[in-house]
Amino acid sequence: MIDIGISKLALIGAVALIVIGPEKLPRVARTVGTLLGKAQRYVSDVKAEVNRSMELDELKKMKESMETAVQDVEKTVHTASSDFEKDWRAATDFESDYDSGGVGTQASDYSGFDSHSTVTPAYKNPGKNFRLKRGAVPRWYKARAGVRTHVQSGAARVARFRPKR
Repeated sequence: MIDIGISKLALIGAVALIVIGPEKLPRVARTVGTLLGKAQRYVSDVKAEVNRSMELDELKKMKESMETAVQDVEKTVHTASSDFEKDWRAATDFESDYDSGGVGTQASDYSGFDSHSTVTPAYKNPGKNFRLKRGAVPRWYKARAGVRTHVQSGAARVARFRPKR
């Protein structure tokens, strides 16, 4: 920042004392202090915003690299599965050609098989009911823990805990 030594600060203070006067000097010093505090807060806010934007950019870059990595893995899995299907069909066709009357697996048996089909299971109700609890909590535990077991109005609660006369 600005390189100000002790001698320069003393000189500035003496000039300020002469120009402003000793009556207004504390008020001016407080004003200068508050303005410097506001400036420091503003600078720290700007620094924080710059740091956030830099972190956001880094996260965006990381997200893009992860997405490309996922796409690459997806492509390799897809190619590996298609290669496996081709090899499997070739192997089963080879066995069925040389099979002597036994039950062979034909490639036509696998024609309906699609490696990319997404079958969604039918919805099954879990059969949960929040009103029916499975386990019973003993009353002594509820009383000790302060669990409310009965509905009580606010006025009744106040009357219950009102000090005795």
